[in-house]
Amino acid sequence: MRPLLFGLILLTACSSPPDSGTNPLVDEAESRLGATPGGQIVLRALEAHGGLEAWHAAPTSSYTWEYSNHGSQTRFKTHMVVDNHSRLAYHDLLEYGTPDSVETVEARFAWNGTEAWMHPPEQENPNPMFWATTGYYFSSIPFVLADPGLQYEVLPVDTLDGRPHDMVRVSFDEGVGYSDGDWYTLYVDQETDLVTAIRYTVTYGRGRPAPDATPRENLFYYQDLVTVDGLTVPTRFRGYRYADGLRGDLRNEAWVTDISFRRPFDSSRLAVPEGAQVVLPPVG
Repeated sequence: MRPLLFGLILLTACSSPPDSGTNPLVDEAESRLGATPGGQIVLRALEAHGGLEAWHAAPTSSYTWEYSNHGSQTRFKTHMVVDNHSRLAYHDLLEYGTPDSVETVEARFAWNGTEAWMHPPEQENPNPMFWATTGYYFSSIPFVLADPGLQYEVLPVDTLDGRPHDMVRVSFDEGVGYSDGDWYTLYVDQETDLVTAIRYTVTYGRGRPAPDATPRENLFYYQDLVTVDGLTVPTRFRGYRYADGLRGDLRNEAWVTDISFRRPFDSSRLAVPEGAQVVLPPVG
């Protein structure tokens, strides 16, 4: 079974927003999203989760991300700090093992915009290229889905756990990021406008699928939302295989703690240590 479960999307870095006055990044995103019915659904979700003004005012996203996958028998805990505008990231790896047994480790990894690295090199997993921003990306939906280079398609209204949801599929223009064949289908609660789940595909390192291909989907619940620094985000995730409109068995879980959108970003943490294991982006 392929161990890489989440698609890593590294979009073109946005320039930093101005310190005062109207934010052109917000104006541009609102105009672009408002131009299509699908984008308008995403805009509603963005407002329910705190809004683009609060998102672009947040210099960083930082939290402890704990992830457990039953299929690959992997579990790890890492504390990450990500620059919200450049999407550069560094991590302290705290624990690694299996869902039933983890051990404390002392390792760190980062993505510096060109390559990812892990130190010490004998800590071979988790893959630093894949995981440098994967937890960040999933935790930051819907905000990161306001990035340029995305397409929004309205799908028929669906129900999730008995509640009606507006549905919008978000896909990527060709050549955007390292998983431009991925898509993310948002479940937007019609009553609250909050994102309560997503369905997603994984194409990391495999290129865009053929037009007639049927990629495997995963259903990922967003639960136990909290509001921190004006942004409303989930603290628990539950993932299931999804096929033919039906939810399968529990596949993976994640938990987020120690959330802040105000921690400073230490760019010196991006430098590759001597002897580190270096991982380049996938080709193709």
